Amino acid sequence: MLDLFTYDFMQRSLLAAAMVGGLCSAVGVFVVLRGLAFVGAGTSHAAFAGVALGYLMGWPPLGLAILFGLATVWITGWMEERGRMKLDVSIGILYTTTMALAILFIGLMKAYNAEVYGYLFGSVLSVTGDELRTIGGLGLLVLGVILLFSKELYFIAFDQEMAEASGVPARRMFFLLLTVIALTVVVSMKTVGAILVFAMILIPASTAYQLTHSLTTLTWYSVAIGVTTSVAGVMISALWDVPSGPAIVLLATTMFFLSVLFSPKRINRPLLSA
Repeated sequence: MLDLFTYDFMQRSLLAAAMVGGLCSAVGVFVVLRGLAFVGAGTSHAAFAGVALGYLMGWPPLGLAILFGLATVWITGWMEERGRMKLDVSIGILYTTTMALAILFIGLMKAYNAEVYGYLFGSVLSVTGDELRTIGGLGLLVLGVILLFSKELYFIAFDQEMAEASGVPARRMFFLLLTVIALTVVVSMKTVGAILVFAMILIPASTAYQLTHSLTTLTWYSVAIGVTTSVAGVMISALWDVPSGPAIVLLATTMFFLSVLFSPKRINRPLLSA
């Protein structure tokens, strides 16, 4: 049984899961603090519409996924900024619209395409070397942005109006955060699928939030939980022949409920400290 982990495809899968788990969890900290969970769900379905259009037209699916994902978050951010629509309402409209487009694109395909459904449900065991390099490249870009602007991103996650009053370019930082979320979603789709990717952004950070009052510790806990559950989920998927995406997410969900049960925050303390 252990011989399975000597195969190249298994090593690529474990590496991809570790990178995606760490990336989603790092970005998820800002998503949880800012209350942007629904943005992750809407962006994942928008990106999937781009994938479906790419396979339908014979164009690069990843490029279109990035385009659709970025367009969705930028439009929703712009509409909220202008006061024309609340963020959850606009993302809900685009969520359903892009999902309808994805279904339309799939319906127009002349034959069944397993690769499209791999992006929808997750197919980490079929990650290729080129896809692994793409995940690594985009992942490094996203993590670089987070490290470079971490103070500003944390500030707007807590209070965007106060950040702007303090001289932080809050508007640009907010759009940068939306861009980071969109890129993270696209990077992670092949591993856990468009349906479940926002769960991996949300659950590890939410689990970590139950365990600490420190902002720095929250981030490290979130990344550790994301990497651990992603790698363990892939191993469960390979050993017991179950879908990788659900295995990863259900394992992360189990850890979340355990963290709620044993959370030190049952004692009244300040929510977070530096």
